[in-house]
Amino acid sequence: MALVSRTPAAEGGAGGHRATAWQRAREAAALAGTTVRARSHRVALAEAFGEVLATSLDALGDLPSFDTSAMDGWAVAGPGPWAIRPGDGVLAGGDGASVPLADGEAVRIATGARIPADTTAVIRSEHARESGSQLYATRPVGTGQDIRPRGQECRSGDPLLPAGSLVTPAVLGLAAAAGYDELVTRPRPRVEILVLGDELLTEGLPHDGLIRDALSPMLAPWITRIGAEVVSTRRLGDDPAGAEALFQAVSGSTADVVVTTGGTASGPVDHVHPVLRRAGAELLVDGVAVRPGHPMLLARIGDRTDGRHVVGLPGNPLAAVSGLLTLAEPLLRALAGRRQRPRYAVPVEGDVPGHPYDTRLVPVLLTDEHAVPLRYNGPAMLRGVAAADALAVVPPHGARSGQELEVLDLPWAAGGCFT
Repeated sequence: MALVSRTPAAEGGAGGHRATAWQRAREAAALAGTTVRARSHRVALAEAFGEVLATSLDALGDLPSFDTSAMDGWAVAGPGPWAIRPGDGVLAGGDGASVPLADGEAVRIATGARIPADTTAVIRSEHARESGSQLYATRPVGTGQDIRPRGQECRSGDPLLPAGSLVTPAVLGLAAAAGYDELVTRPRPRVEILVLGDELLTEGLPHDGLIRDALSPMLAPWITRIGAEVVSTRRLGDDPAGAEALFQAVSGSTADVVVTTGGTASGPVDHVHPVLRRAGAELLVDGVAVRPGHPMLLARIGDRTDGRHVVGLPGNPLAAVSGLLTLAEPLLRALAGRRQRPRYAVPVEGDVPGHPYDTRLVPVLLTDEHAVPLRYNGPAMLRGVAAADALAVVPPHGARSGQELEVLDLPWAAGGCFT
């Protein structure tokens, strides 16, 4: 995706009460995640990737732990020219630095190798000339040049990163360089996905009123990309047996979050609300002023600090995506200890129609200058979002060409993959 000119998104604005309701729903989801008691575990470096530090990362020792050469070249002592010490020189990890340099002596040295005692400077290979057993510098030599002194990056006990930092590849490298074998991190929230519906096929072409299940293949990798661990994906029917299975799953799941699809409205086979009432759930969000996806919900079962959350997504695919971005992502990021994404806005290319009262989420491509709305953005359509970089937040009554709209990055787009 090309770079986009980004400016902070304004609060409130033309959206009025209904648009604010959509933003309040996202804030409620994030708040719900922050009230849960934080857990931590100690894991090997390779297993910490993508998790969040539960404690600060402090230096276990000086880094570097000894004076090292910053370049391939020559370690020299005193003014030149210098007599070249015979041998292979000083290599990284070798013991060639155990013999101090005498005044007027030079020895070959590799990048990262330990500096011999009494070294004045390191001369880069390209800045030195050999003549017989003598070494000459081709430019002035300054004391301490191209030497990384002990503790240049940090001293023992220095704070390197605060708790709450995301463990990126660079963080893993820093931790390893600092001597860590394990890290104390926040575990990924565990998610169970329940796909509801009797009309869903798992293979082949749609036929006879049956449609393909588009949500099962999509939700698990999407939620994983957000930073959660999907422990299972199950399909349940709309009949009484399915309703009972839904109750058992919601009330007895060991996951931190149960994500359901479909059944969040008030039709004859929409069992989510009755099941939540039976389970004694507290509805934190019950419908959001957003299109598509307005029947989405967020509930909590049990204590606010130790309970389980249920995110109810609509059954239409793009409506489910809307629910993921509105409720599931803020909740899961908070549970994982991740910071919420910064809000930003991009000018839209062309007029975008709006709903009379509700916010709209519209798939867009991001160019160097604009958010370009995509077609095929109906509640049941995935064609638009499959080609999109983000969803634009369109206020009630729409937006004019050039108007700045908040955009929600999709987790695989540039800027949305690992933040």
